[in-house]
Amino acid sequence: MNRTVKTPQNLQAAGAAAVTVLLWASAFVAIRHVGTEFSAGALALARLLVGSIALGALLFIRRPAGPTVRTRKWPAKRDWPPLLACGLLWFGVYNVALNAAERRLDAGTAAMVVHIAPLLIAVLAGLTLGEGFPRQLVVGSLVAFGGVLLIGTSTSTGGAETWGVVLCVIAAISYAVGVVSQKPLLDRLPAAQVTWLACTIGAVSCLPFAPALFHELRTASAASIWWVVYLGAVPTALGFTTWAFALRRTTAGRLGATTYLVPVVAIVLAWALLGERPAALALAGGAVCLIGVSISRRRSRSERSTAEAPTLSTVDA
Repeated sequence: MNRTVKTPQNLQAAGAAAVTVLLWASAFVAIRHVGTEFSAGALALARLLVGSIALGALLFIRRPAGPTVRTRKWPAKRDWPPLLACGLLWFGVYNVALNAAERRLDAGTAAMVVHIAPLLIAVLAGLTLGEGFPRQLVVGSLVAFGGVLLIGTSTSTGGAETWGVVLCVIAAISYAVGVVSQKPLLDRLPAAQVTWLACTIGAVSCLPFAPALFHELRTASAASIWWVVYLGAVPTALGFTTWAFALRRTTAGRLGATTYLVPVVAIVLAWALLGERPAALALAGGAVCLIGVSISRRRSRSERSTAEAPTLSTVDA
C-alpha cells in the first residue's frame, strides 16, 4: 500500500530563518559587551576564526549516512568566484565595516543605514537570479523598512558622522552582494560547507588584524573573551549555517526581508538581558516590521498554486 508524502520545505526554511534571526539579534547584545575591549578588525578576525574552527570540526567529524545523503565534494572552478565574493564581502568586509561604524554612530542611525541591505538583496536577486519583483515582497520590504526607520529614530541621538554612515553603506552593499553570490552555490554544495569556506575566506582576509587581536586578548577580561567565542560559535557558525539552509529553500529576496526582524528581536533581548527599556516609538516600529515581514512572506496566487501541487513519493506501508 502506498501513500503520498509532502516535503515540508517551507516549514523547514521558516524554522531555520527564525533561528537565524534570533542568533543574529543576540550578536548585537554580545557585541555590546566586547566593543570596549576589542577593536573592529580584531573582533571580526576573532569571531571568524572561532566560526571557521567550529564549522570545520563539524564538517570533518560528521560522516554522511545512507546512500541518499549528498556526499561532500570540493567546489568546482566555477564555484570559487562566488565563494570568494561571499567570503571576502559578507564575512570579511561586512564585519569589519559594521564593527567600525558602530564605534562612530549611535545604534539607531547604524540600524537605519545597514538595513538598506534587504532592499538591495531583493533588487539584486530580481535582476541577477531571475527572482523578479513580486508585489508582496516589494510592499512588505518597504513597510518593514519603515519600521526600521521608526526604531532608528527612537534610538538615535541625532548625530551622524559622515565616515560612519559611509561604513554602514559599505557594510550593507557587501552584505547584499554576498547573499546573492551565495544563493547559486547552495544548489550545488551543502549549506554547512559553503558557510565554512566563506567564513574561512573571511578570516584569512582579516589576518592583517592579527597583531591587534593578540595584543587585545592579553588585556581583555575573561567574560569578554567568552563573548567573542559565543559570537564565533553561535551567531556565526550556527547562525550563518541556518541562514544558508533557509536560503537554499526559498528566494534570496524573501529571506532577506526576514532580517528586518533582527532589530526587533535585538530590542527584546536587550530589554530582557540588559534592562534597556525600549521607547514607545521603537515598539511601534517593531510592530510595523512584523507587519512588513508578514506581507513579504505571503505568496502570490500563482506561487500558492505551484506550491500546493504535491510532490509525490511512494512509501511502502
